[in-house]
Amino acid sequence: MENLPPPIHDLARRQDGVVTVAQCVDRGVSADAVERRAASGQWRRVQRGVYLTHGGPSTFRTRARAALLLAGTGAALSHRSAAYVHDFVGSAPRLVEVSVPWGRRVTTDRGVVVRRRRELEVTARAGLHLTSRGATVVDLLDHARGTDDAVALLSAAVRAGAHPEEVLGALGRRPRARHRGLVIELLGEVVDGAESAMELRYHRDVERRHGLPRSTRQVAQVIGGRSIRADAVYVGCGVRVELDGQLAHPGGRTDADTWRDNAVLLERGEITLRYRWQHVRVTPCRTAAQVARALRSRGWRGDPRPCGPTCAVRTAT
Repeated sequence: MENLPPPIHDLARRQDGVVTVAQCVDRGVSADAVERRAASGQWRRVQRGVYLTHGGPSTFRTRARAALLLAGTGAALSHRSAAYVHDFVGSAPRLVEVSVPWGRRVTTDRGVVVRRRRELEVTARAGLHLTSRGATVVDLLDHARGTDDAVALLSAAVRAGAHPEEVLGALGRRPRARHRGLVIELLGEVVDGAESAMELRYHRDVERRHGLPRSTRQVAQVIGGRSIRADAVYVGCGVRVELDGQLAHPGGRTDADTWRDNAVLLERGEITLRYRWQHVRVTPCRTAAQVARALRSRGWRGDPRPCGPTCAVRTAT
């Protein structure tokens, strides 16, 4: 942003180095002068009528700022772009998604998706206008691929600071939102500490549906002088559960190996059980039976409850 007229320099500094042709003209720099700077490589065109005031690479912020300037007053980053600014997701999206008031039509270059909305809940964060946290969660839920995707999204949003009241309020204003019933049912579980879709399935499908005692979630421990965090601990029983949410480890142990290792550890009196998606999602009854055996080996006197006539708990404990 060197050698810029002071009014343009100040504006560019406030707008992540991005200005519009109209803003330049209002400050005494002609459209032809803007084009000359772009042709010489001093500036770079980001969107129609929107320029980056240096020749370097653009970032997500510059692309987002350019999209907002092009979309006009009342526009807001939305969907995954808003989720990134809200820290719901860790990586910047390839496309910038912007929502605008219903009656507005915006023509953009590639790299920007514009959605027209009858209602927009707009807030500001890090100097950018974007949809509120609750509205952003509901927007993303509309595009979730399934239950696990929806729960993982909700978990990430809550960890990043989205309050249950915000999400429920946004749901209340959108009666046709996808996964509405699921979110209302599970929001309390997520806030209570189920930090991933796999954890939620374990506590719901393995523990609760089979009458196992409730474990304590996300317990910080010091083992061998190292600080670790256990996914689930059955306090007083000497049993803890570690959940590996990755679907596969190329070149590593298979699901069958993991199951065998757990069984061997159990027979030898070890107290850590490790499970993957296969064990929690596909064979939760078999997993519940093994957890019950571990708890009983450590003094638990309860009885697990079969969840149905073919439940593995019925025959395995």
